[in-house]
Amino acid sequence: MSTNFDRRQFLLGSTALVAAGAVAPAFAQDPGRLRLYWWGGQARADRTNKVSDLFKSKVDPKVTIDGEYNGSFQDYWTKLDTQVAGNNTPDVLQMDYRYIYQYATKGTILALDDYIGKGLDLSDFDKDQIDGGRVGGKLYAISLGANSVAMMVNTAAFKEAGVDLPTPDWSYDDYKTASVAWNKANPRNGMRILQDGSGNEPAYENWLRQRGKALYTADGKLAWTADDLVEWFKLWDDLRANNVCVSPDNQALDANAAIETTMITLGKAATTFANSNQLIAFQKINKDPLTMVNFPRAKKGAGGGHYRKPSQFWSIASTTPARDESVKYVSFFINDGDAGAALGVERGIPCAKHIRDAIAPTLSDQDRLALNFVSNLGDLLGPLPPVPPAAAGEIDNELQTKSQEVAFGQSTAEDAGPAFFKAATDMLARSS
Repeated sequence: MSTNFDRRQFLLGSTALVAAGAVAPAFAQDPGRLRLYWWGGQARADRTNKVSDLFKSKVDPKVTIDGEYNGSFQDYWTKLDTQVAGNNTPDVLQMDYRYIYQYATKGTILALDDYIGKGLDLSDFDKDQIDGGRVGGKLYAISLGANSVAMMVNTAAFKEAGVDLPTPDWSYDDYKTASVAWNKANPRNGMRILQDGSGNEPAYENWLRQRGKALYTADGKLAWTADDLVEWFKLWDDLRANNVCVSPDNQALDANAAIETTMITLGKAATTFANSNQLIAFQKINKDPLTMVNFPRAKKGAGGGHYRKPSQFWSIASTTPARDESVKYVSFFINDGDAGAALGVERGIPCAKHIRDAIAPTLSDQDRLALNFVSNLGDLLGPLPPVPPAAAGEIDNELQTKSQEVAFGQSTAEDAGPAFFKAATDMLARSS
């Protein structure tokens, strides 16, 4: 049973518990205590805890704030599901664009429209980032920063290999061409120039968008065909056969979507698919200097694959006994100048203009790199896609599974493409 199938069961179970009047544990019922839960590394934890301390000192010294984080994106959702099912949902929880529809429609998170201007200040907030937190016209989540997909690049490894750094114009073919000199130099005894991105949903989506397609339609259907996925898998078959990307055995080490197990951190590849706001966290645990570049172009001159995405959100549990305090905390998090200084751009580019203006002169070189990257995507920038359907997480897991089957030779691209397309269609039907 997949993680995301379990997620639907947990959410359905939690709805039944609430309907039956189940009593949450006393820890979750204390209106003077806020429980926060987010995913991310130690750098994010340090910044978040500093904001919590600021909130206590500037807004409410009596409140107790308990913060908890998970370094693994996938493990975060597994634990959250368990808490939701046990009617013990954190008061303030980090939310992702991929899952917002699911949690909103199941009643797990609170619609915040009634709080706008009444505890929740969005007067200086980017409209596209507000709209990114809406489901069915209602606001369920507050963006914590705008970001875009990006490649993390190990500059020291490129220097050792004597290969020029990737540029914004590089296509997948350019990575293949550069890999000839790269492999001849054999930096670090077999490091490859590229991770295997065949199971990386953002990479697949970016490639589709450059070709005029998308992952999902506005009504939650697949916006690509089985032939598209066959072509995608064949692209990676070719890159794998030419030693452009890492071996299947190495890529399998990155199974939990944690920065610590990415190919760049493990020293297996010089570039890794990621998000622009993650540069700070990547650099904190990588000794070599890193920079960023956009995802490869589908072909020379192709554009439009990137978009300004809410990096993540704060949502508020519908069951929290501390609604007003939770709303105050979220509003403080996105609007207070000291909080903005503490957060920087680690979660993405701040969505409130006065915060961007205030922190811009104080940013480190890496923070400024992230700010400039998102602000200067040029012809790569396209519109924000529709909110993904409820089954999107389950479909993402299946893409990873099918990509590994192809990589390990258990299936062919020609077989895996139609099989995945049918599985994804069935998942969408079950969740509708």
